[in-house]
Amino acid sequence: MLTEETKNAIREAYQTLMESKSLTPRWGQRQMIAEIANTLARIPPPGGIAPTEPAVCVIEAGTGTGKTIAYAIAGIILAQVCAKRLVVATATIALQEQFVNKDLPDIKAHSGLDFSFCLAKGRRRYICLSKLDRAMVDSQSETPMFALYPDEMGAPLSSEAMPVYAAMLDALGRGEWDGDRDNWPDSVAEDIWYGVTTDHSQCSGRRCPNISQCSFFRARDELQSADVIVTNHDLALSDLALGGGAILSAPEDSIYVFDEGHHLPDKTLSHFSCFCRIHTTIQWLQDSKKVLVQSASALAALDVPERVYSALTTDMDEIETNLKVAEQVVVGLFEEEPPRDSREDQRLRFAHGLVPAALIQVAAPLTAHFGKLVVGISRLESLVEDAMSDEFARVDKAELENWHIQIGGMLGRAEGALALWQEYAVTGEEDSPPKARWITLLNSGGQHGFDLRCSPILAADILREYLWSRAAGVIVTSATMTALNSFERFMLHSGVPQNSSFKVVPSPFDYTSATFSVPSMNCDPGDAPAHTAALIELLPQVLDRSEGSLVLFSSRRQMQDVYQGVIEVLGEIILMQGDQSKQETLRRHREAMDRGEGSIIFGLASFAEGVDLPGNYCRHVVIAKIPFAVPDSPLEAALAEWVEAQGRNAFMEISVPDAALRLVQASGRLLRNETDKGRVTLMDRRIVTRRYGRIILDSLPPFRRELA
Repeated sequence: MLTEETKNAIREAYQTLMESKSLTPRWGQRQMIAEIANTLARIPPPGGIAPTEPAVCVIEAGTGTGKTIAYAIAGIILAQVCAKRLVVATATIALQEQFVNKDLPDIKAHSGLDFSFCLAKGRRRYICLSKLDRAMVDSQSETPMFALYPDEMGAPLSSEAMPVYAAMLDALGRGEWDGDRDNWPDSVAEDIWYGVTTDHSQCSGRRCPNISQCSFFRARDELQSADVIVTNHDLALSDLALGGGAILSAPEDSIYVFDEGHHLPDKTLSHFSCFCRIHTTIQWLQDSKKVLVQSASALAALDVPERVYSALTTDMDEIETNLKVAEQVVVGLFEEEPPRDSREDQRLRFAHGLVPAALIQVAAPLTAHFGKLVVGISRLESLVEDAMSDEFARVDKAELENWHIQIGGMLGRAEGALALWQEYAVTGEEDSPPKARWITLLNSGGQHGFDLRCSPILAADILREYLWSRAAGVIVTSATMTALNSFERFMLHSGVPQNSSFKVVPSPFDYTSATFSVPSMNCDPGDAPAHTAALIELLPQVLDRSEGSLVLFSSRRQMQDVYQGVIEVLGEIILMQGDQSKQETLRRHREAMDRGEGSIIFGLASFAEGVDLPGNYCRHVVIAKIPFAVPDSPLEAALAEWVEAQGRNAFMEISVPDAALRLVQASGRLLRNETDKGRVTLMDRRIVTRRYGRIILDSLPPFRRELA
């Protein structure tokens, strides 16, 4: 139960903030504060009895609710009362930086609350001094160390990378840069940055000779005393995957807030999936054997038994042989498939996640050999780590750190491959729900070969194990948590406890100031060529050249075809996704509107969410069709297949709710503040002619409707 003292503290902080900033208290904001406070009040005191209801709540807070203030006020106070740390995870780095650089300082300055906060980022956002030193040495060396992830990022050209690395080293030495990529004054190409940053597997942590100057650990040390940690979904999930407490505070000591929380299930799946590219893994093995030869000479003073190197080389040879056999098996599987356009990557998904017997036969020995390889590399890594901790070690600590990076990278790569082949060494019959397993024949973008993947189709079991059952409290919030006016979709995908708190806080915006229209059309998107032709004919009639408009497509091909069809009429004012970066597109659009000119953005799914174009920047949102999922998505197909196998209707249970959610998100690009007005036009008659369309229509905000 909430004490009167805590209730008063929340009321006072909220009222002080509103008065100090001359803001009008919002009913929805108060509802959200109350829901969060009542939920977090379930957290038992140390040694107390676990509550019958979890301290978990899921809140859909409509656009304009002011949810940031709501969860910050309630979360900070309850976290302090419960002696927990508040971990706020946003969907993107940009959102987390806005929260830590603008929102939290503002709340602290005007609410009367006393709290500390800091920003948490993963290792990949910081420079690794050991790798930077190694890169500088390699530039002068005839025998540079090998790139261990050739399929993830190619090595940068030395002529392009070395001036950047030299400038970084100089800025660090002068104290003009803190090693955070986001604080570097210029943009850095991905391959250049990748060469001087690290991950968990390559980092030697407190044993590193550069630890006192390490940008990542300096930032991490600040987390130990902060009341509020601000991060993103990816880092929060990475920390949970490592067992919790590796970077952030332990789940048991944390109250999590997942803002834009509808992304949580999909983000989780990406963190707990695995893959192996056969061709680049073979190349990696060949490079790794050369690394072992180098390390045997460099680490001779450690007296590493010769049998350790011999066993590792033998395992690598066996794996390489077996991978070539596996590649031939995969070739045979693809030969059984009907031919497709050779210009596109072809994909083979295994029905119900069941692995063919021929693939199991080659996966079993690969699992055994990768298992032995992981054990062997772990043993070698431990010997290097022990030497790093030995003040009398006969090898230079900086040299040891360089070898730890190499060996740690090898270990991480081997563990990833082991996880994949373990998933293909079983039939998959015992998985419930099944996992999605598929192979892609890479034949585009300069990539060639086979990419094997495995992923859970639902994040429910994962989140139950790592989050819901362990965290002191969890708040999940977004403007789109429900689908078809129900939380069932989120519950299915996330596994959130059934007896959690669920709340819908409506938007304060006046939706009657906007119109949702469906024009008369003689076709629907089921006939793609006819629908594209109709869009080419109707868009010049629907769009006002003097307005700011956003046209959203579900297909890149259709977007490009429509653009070519209307270019003579509207071309000079259309900004199409892909012609420049998203940020540059939005910047040009705003500049055109500021000059009093019209501007139309043609965009795909990434423009249907998270894009903020208030006022005149967007008076019209046109949606080409109901945004059903891409039909060839392996995860979507595997999930639908599982639902159908249970005698249920996957289209109505999965496809329709997902499409309804995406349509609400796309429509949400129109009204961004309380004075906005305009029109949403859906160029898809199915929303009024099909039974499922009417269900989707009734789940939209209460716009005025014009249905032809």
